[in-house]
Amino acid sequence: MKILAIDDQQLILLSLEKRLIELGYDIKTANCGNDGKVLFESFKPDLVIVDINMPDMSGLEVVKHIRIEQKSDTPIMVMSGNTDENVIMDGFDLGIDDYMKKPVSLNEVAARVKRILGDNKTSVKNTEETSSRMLQEYCVGVVIPCYNEEERLSGVEFRDFAHRNLGYHLCFVNDGSTDKTLEVLQELRKGNEDTISIYDCEKNGGKAEAVRQGVLHLAKDEQLDYIGYLDADLSTDFRDFDDLVKTLQNSDFKIVSGSRMSRMGANITKESARKIISMTINLIIRTILGMPFNDTQCGAKIMDKDIVENMFSKKFITRWLFDVEIFMRMRKHYGKKNVQSLICEQPLKRWVHADGSKLSMKDSVKIVGQLAKIAFHYNT
Repeated sequence: MKILAIDDQQLILLSLEKRLIELGYDIKTANCGNDGKVLFESFKPDLVIVDINMPDMSGLEVVKHIRIEQKSDTPIMVMSGNTDENVIMDGFDLGIDDYMKKPVSLNEVAARVKRILGDNKTSVKNTEETSSRMLQEYCVGVVIPCYNEEERLSGVEFRDFAHRNLGYHLCFVNDGSTDKTLEVLQELRKGNEDTISIYDCEKNGGKAEAVRQGVLHLAKDEQLDYIGYLDADLSTDFRDFDDLVKTLQNSDFKIVSGSRMSRMGANITKESARKIISMTINLIIRTILGMPFNDTQCGAKIMDKDIVENMFSKKFITRWLFDVEIFMRMRKHYGKKNVQSLICEQPLKRWVHADGSKLSMKDSVKIVGQLAKIAFHYNT
């Protein structure tokens, strides 16, 4: 049986296509409504799966084309993150056969396809691996800066996350590493080329420049809705990072930043000396910003893609304190009064200081001087 899938997000399409091919279906895909309409006429599918929110037209326009212009009763399934009841009802009024709300598991999609097609021969094997794979509502790009991470990089955790969460793309930035980090990353990417990429910098430019280059690289990918960054040592848990994304999705914030400030019920550990230094530095940062943010330096942030050009087009003036610079740039661009409603600090449930940190105690002392440089640069 033939299935046509129409969605503007390749990360979603590729995963859906692979799963349905595994089940024995003949699949063709289109990444926009117009291409989908053309393919419908030439491919003559037994089922159409279409998204609602696409850049060139609404998926309902595709439904109208099939039902009204083509006068076809081909079964149509809508798979979308759009939960507007009026949109859903409009779809059924036009004659769709099913409406799936993202996030949705690949196995559920397969089961619904099987039911609509009346396919009693195809078996949907509900294994632990396939049942945990979710098609996300939005596509998210994540930058992971890496400098000499050969020993600390947990490839298994990154690979498993990208495999389960269909809609995430992980971009590892090799920041001129002198060990075998690049080789480790290349091995990690094997078999995961659609969800994992590597941006290789020949020379070490520091974490700030590595993140900036990675963010600008991902911003070229039109399918991504949000872009964030995460430390390679995974001191921030992936579950917490996904919670940051959900907060951004369901709000008007432009940036959601993790916060490691201790709170009841949170599993947050840190060396006592580092904790004291961090608290002192955070106090200085709050004074410079003139805003009550408690932990600008947490290495887990997610942002709306539309702020990338203004926040990342110019190089940062420091190698490590670019998080503070992002907040300063936000303040300068949106105004001190408005910016506090555009940035959210969300407490992390889990955060563990990882051994082998590149930031030494001596570097911590230098930070004070760098903060003074930031204050002078952005306040004059």
